[in-house]
Amino acid sequence: MIRRRLLISGVVQGVGFRPFVWRQATRLGLSGFVENTPTGVVVEAQGSDGLVAAFTANLKAELPPLAVVERITAEDIASRPEEPAGSFRVLESAAGDGPRTLVPPDIATCEACLAELRDPADRRHGHAFVTCTDCGPRFTIIERLPYDRAATSMRGFAMCPHCAAEYGDPGDRRFYAEPIACPACGPVAWFARSAKGVPCERPARTADLGAAIAAARRLLAEGGILAVKSLGGFHLACDATNAAAVVLLRERKHRPAKPFAVMATDLEAARRLAFIDDQEARLLAGPERPIVLVRKRARSEFAAQVSLAEAVAPATDFLGLMFPAAPLQHLLATGLPPLVMTSGNLTEEPVATDNADAVRRLAAVADGFLLHDRDILVPCDDSVVRCVAGAPLPIRRSRGHAPLPVRLAAAGPTILAVGGELKAALCLAVGDRAIMGQHIGDLGNLETLAAIERAAEHLLQLFAAPPTAIAADLHPGYISAEWAGRFAAARGIPLVQVQHHEAHVAALMAEHFGAVAPLGEPCLVACFDGTGFWPDGSIAGGEFFVVAGGDTRRAAHLAPFPLPGGDAAIRHPWRAALAVLHAAGLPWHDRLPAVRAASDSE
Repeated sequence: MIRRRLLISGVVQGVGFRPFVWRQATRLGLSGFVENTPTGVVVEAQGSDGLVAAFTANLKAELPPLAVVERITAEDIASRPEEPAGSFRVLESAAGDGPRTLVPPDIATCEACLAELRDPADRRHGHAFVTCTDCGPRFTIIERLPYDRAATSMRGFAMCPHCAAEYGDPGDRRFYAEPIACPACGPVAWFARSAKGVPCERPARTADLGAAIAAARRLLAEGGILAVKSLGGFHLACDATNAAAVVLLRERKHRPAKPFAVMATDLEAARRLAFIDDQEARLLAGPERPIVLVRKRARSEFAAQVSLAEAVAPATDFLGLMFPAAPLQHLLATGLPPLVMTSGNLTEEPVATDNADAVRRLAAVADGFLLHDRDILVPCDDSVVRCVAGAPLPIRRSRGHAPLPVRLAAAGPTILAVGGELKAALCLAVGDRAIMGQHIGDLGNLETLAAIERAAEHLLQLFAAPPTAIAADLHPGYISAEWAGRFAAARGIPLVQVQHHEAHVAALMAEHFGAVAPLGEPCLVACFDGTGFWPDGSIAGGEFFVVAGGDTRRAAHLAPFPLPGGDAAIRHPWRAALAVLHAAGLPWHDRLPAVRAASDSE
């Protein structure tokens, strides 16, 4: 008889790991317990040497779908003869200090929950918040660790007797599923037409969800714009086949040309709009439910019953497609034409998450609101990926991925990196993990700056990892660098400023090799990312770097040329084109495309 204590780290909370451990131990007749702690999962297993060894081996071999075991530390401790065989228990979570375990991302509704959603005989039929240990919100509802209902935005919803029984049954797939709910005890969704004083408070529990969904669908069918509260924030939706509705959304959102994402309900519907290979199909239907950039069909190739409005994705061969990620989206989109599903914000603002804030900021954009009363604690926009050479390439790493880490080849100091000015995100390096925060957006206004401040505080609190330094961009005019300097000064820690393209090089090396110098061999890295500020005050872009032995050397770059108006030349490429032609000694001519692209006054 032996007793073994195991400390298991990785994505092991909020993913059904404790019931999985209980089932494994009970099947083998072991005694002991499993317990959540802030640093991971602790297991004590007691039985014969062979059974305990088999139990330990199974903990990595037969994991729940969403669990990731990074490390198992084992030690044999004194056995407890008084503990009867087979008396294995699941303990309440324990508080404590020290490094935190990983937090699971939000995961799309699983097939088992979808079957319940669609089954008229099931008590969760049509329930917009159906979830279990294999799916549903995680990162966006977690306030702190360990991951318990009291530490999430579900704490205000008391479980009914039926849900409480499922929650407490180790054999049920909803055992310790913290977002568990049903129509009798869970969140409520409702519809409201846009007008002054739009109701954003929770209605009576008797509110008819079916009527709310029907009203929202009618609005879309009439060519209206709908604001929908989703997993990590609001979306703005309209009928993607209605040209007038798409143009109206562009006008109201102040987004003249940038492509919109489109939601299709299944692969068959998606293939009417775009060419989709097997890898792209797997990404679309995967648990992360990202927006996948795929080759769109020409208008002449659209199926007879569907034709996307030209304004959905103008002047591009690609289309951003996504599948529903949450039950409310399934209920809304099923049976409708493809829907535009774009971030619920005005251009350059952060995505709205709070009902009252959304009603205030989006009332001039949306004709109606589909609201619910489960609070979103962490804004998390949709992830965006595309396939290159048959492999997924992340373009925006957010919902479904954040805050999962990139593993590094070696442990280092705890550093908070605040990213650049555009497409900003945070990264917290702790030990050998680079914990990636969610996409935040362009830091062009106070609202987005406030969003990055909140995201930084939440990330540091969640992982209990006070940084020893702050990393920021070298550019002297970046808002992100100025904020990082104030953040560092307030905590009495150094600010380390990194050249923009060297940061991209390091990120590429870490993403693909886990280190800046894999195996000690030199690497040639190309970075084509516009312009970057250098310590000597120069600006360069289109650069090649040689990385060897931990050192990064710029080996080549495009020849410099004037940028008329500075950043204005980046926003108006005709300026850069004329500057290049001028630098090359070519004469001005009115017939040049770059000249024709400018207005008379320009």
